[in-house]
Amino acid sequence: MGGPGDPPEGAPEGAPGGGEDEYRSVVFDESFIRAARLQEFSAQERIADHAPAVRRRPPLRRGLSRQALVLVLLIAIAFGTAIYMGVRHPYQTPAAQEAVEPLRMTVIPLAPEGKVPGTADTAYLYEHSPAAQFKSGAEGVPLPASRRTAHFSDSQVVSALSTAKDYIVRSSLDPDVLTGGEVRAVRVLLDPDQLGQFDQSFSRPTADGRHAPTGWLVRFDPSRAELADRKVRVQGTLQAAEADSSTLEVTADHTFVYALRPTGADGKEEVSLFTVRRELHFRFDRDDLRLHQGQLVVSYVQAGPLSCAEDSTNHLRPLLAGQTAKEGGPAGTDPYATGSATALCGSLATSAQPKV
Repeated sequence: MGGPGDPPEGAPEGAPGGGEDEYRSVVFDESFIRAARLQEFSAQERIADHAPAVRRRPPLRRGLSRQALVLVLLIAIAFGTAIYMGVRHPYQTPAAQEAVEPLRMTVIPLAPEGKVPGTADTAYLYEHSPAAQFKSGAEGVPLPASRRTAHFSDSQVVSALSTAKDYIVRSSLDPDVLTGGEVRAVRVLLDPDQLGQFDQSFSRPTADGRHAPTGWLVRFDPSRAELADRKVRVQGTLQAAEADSSTLEVTADHTFVYALRPTGADGKEEVSLFTVRRELHFRFDRDDLRLHQGQLVVSYVQAGPLSCAEDSTNHLRPLLAGQTAKEGGPAGTDPYATGSATALCGSLATSAQPKV
């Protein structure tokens, strides 16, 4: 006998044994039925409309989903934008930076007309000198009111003025610098392209208008003089202006008055005043402003009382209380000799000395 699922007459000849249907592995699930291209009408539909037994279904849409289309569109836009920016970008190619101009320096010693006045009372010296109203230390180097320029903001102008002030304070007021020892505090404020000139000035000082340490900073011969008062008197001005669209310039003009006494004095020695006027010109590009550095391009110094017969290239060698200038000035300059610098010397006006 056949099984319960077999036809009454038994399984067809040649069919697989065991009553297994060759199509039994095919699963007619809902997705299979929905994907069928032909669909049989119901009996009611065939009776009512005399329609064919089957009808053809429209093909399923197998296109991309809406989210996929949006993603493809965004990728295409990004890719196109990248190509456009690569061909025509809004950033300007930076112009080649100009070489930094080397510092041009002039140091003019001022010789006294007679003996250098002095007294043991430092306060009395200041009160009876033109520096009586000068302020002490960094207070004498105030920052002016700053205004933006056509190509530089207020903060950039302030940065230029602040860097110039820091250079002036460190190179003219720092006791470690004044005594001939420290130079790094000044060096770090210079544009890197000027460091070679700066270093050569201290390793091989030369009176050539380019490599004199006293053109970069104020320092006294430590074997001759020392500070009698660390509160140096100062008065001067700072001014900023735009040189061009990429450069700011700062001009500084300050007078410094130092109270000096002989090195190793026991405090009973007379004190004298020494005056230095420094006119400095700085330049700043945008990298300098960002790095708090500057380019010192001009240094014009008048200092005294000094003797014109002594070299003021490496250190200033002040004439102290009671001393007079040595006779004779600097040697003559040969206008046909190459590499020689014109030697200059002036006379220190009596009105610039304290009245004692």
